[in-house]
Amino acid sequence: MASVLQCRGCFLIAFTCIFATFMGESKVAMATFRPSSWALAHATFYGDETASATMGGACGYGNLFQSGYGTDTAALSSMLFNNGYACGTCYQIKCYQSSACYNNVAFTTVTATNLCPPNWSEPSDDGGWCNPPRAHFDLSKPVFMKIAQWKAGIVPILYRRVPCQRKGGLRFSFQGNGYWLLVYVMNVGGGGDIASMWVRGSRTGWIKMSHNWGASYQAFATLAGQSLSFRVTSYTTKETIIAWNVAPSNWNYGLTYSSAANFR
Repeated sequence: MASVLQCRGCFLIAFTCIFATFMGESKVAMATFRPSSWALAHATFYGDETASATMGGACGYGNLFQSGYGTDTAALSSMLFNNGYACGTCYQIKCYQSSACYNNVAFTTVTATNLCPPNWSEPSDDGGWCNPPRAHFDLSKPVFMKIAQWKAGIVPILYRRVPCQRKGGLRFSFQGNGYWLLVYVMNVGGGGDIASMWVRGSRTGWIKMSHNWGASYQAFATLAGQSLSFRVTSYTTKETIIAWNVAPSNWNYGLTYSSAANFR
């Protein structure tokens, strides 16, 4: 078991290279995301039973009920958060070797929606739970209460990355102005994470977007009055998919647009 527990972030990814041409664009469909090995960490919780303190967060998902993540969420220590590239990733967690554990709960599944920042004023083993290089999950209180008695405050856990099971396609939430488009990407299946994005207007070619923070990508371009498509690459599997004509030509800031495309 020890060798398994030392393996953090070990992903088994089965690649099947299938070349297809869709609407004149060549794309590679590669990848079936597989669960990682189990690893040791600790879990705490923040907020109360309503999980209101978890709304918003460093990933930029806003109201987690409206964006589809609900209360089954976690803030990750910076070692796991990976500068925001871990936003949207999914984990199975289970309480491990503590008298506070609920032994009848095999595991629960959470989505990473926030960052648990370091607390350099506290030692890593006494309050500074999210200090590097610790792997730590700061859970919503409803999730913590699924696996352990909440009065414990902190419990050891086992965790592993698992595929994100999402209904429907990718969702794109728009912010910005006439010269700048900021897009938050939600409901990402498969690995749950994004490495890079491009946007294409109906009168442009593909425009590379830069990573802003969390689950957001930006393009400094004038795209008003054009229907928009997006090309998205998974951080973990490197698979690229295209979401065609996500937003109509009369799209607007402050709105969210759904697509049929998603990772599996």
